[in-house]
Amino acid sequence: MPKQKFYVVWKGRVPGIYTTWEDCSAQVTGYAGAEYKSFPSRAAAEAAYSGVYEAYKGKPASGSNWLFVPNPPLVPSICVDAACSGSPGPLEYQGVMTESGEQLFRAGPFADGTNNVGEFLAIVLAMEWLKTKKLDYPIYSDSETAIGWVRAGRCNTRLERLPTNKFLFDLIARAEAVLKEYGNFRVLKWDTEAWGEIPADFGRK
Repeated sequence: MPKQKFYVVWKGRVPGIYTTWEDCSAQVTGYAGAEYKSFPSRAAAEAAYSGVYEAYKGKPASGSNWLFVPNPPLVPSICVDAACSGSPGPLEYQGVMTESGEQLFRAGPFADGTNNVGEFLAIVLAMEWLKTKKLDYPIYSDSETAIGWVRAGRCNTRLERLPTNKFLFDLIARAEAVLKEYGNFRVLKWDTEAWGEIPADFGRK
């Protein structure tokens, strides 16, 4: 069953918050300069409607949903995510600060990778960033598979080794060596159901 969405119309025939796309569309379709966006919860929509469209334009709709839940993620913390067009396909990954969305690192695209490999590499890169800064923040990922690989200290991917992804496998080997050297950081599962898309999401879903 599709999740309920809430549509904020800042500028349209009748500005307001709507609970169906049909109602929202009636306010913005054909309206010059319409300003609108969907949100995953009424609380997020109401907070957005009290602000200005420019603060939300071009940002993931659910990026701040976690601000409005009873049990939010720990902060300060780092969120990581990967994006892969196909499996295998071009792979990239990044890490951001949970609260601000400030990008800490971004890598790729790398040829012939998978999403879980990217999540794994992103978690380890976040560990390296924290080690360099001498910080002990938790790291959030929405990939249970990648978290399991990190805890095991090994990227147990079935990805086929190809000439095109040799560099990617070099990165995996390096990451596994880093895990042996650094020991354990707090790597936690991002609760997408409760908090919305992870703030590091590439927004391509």
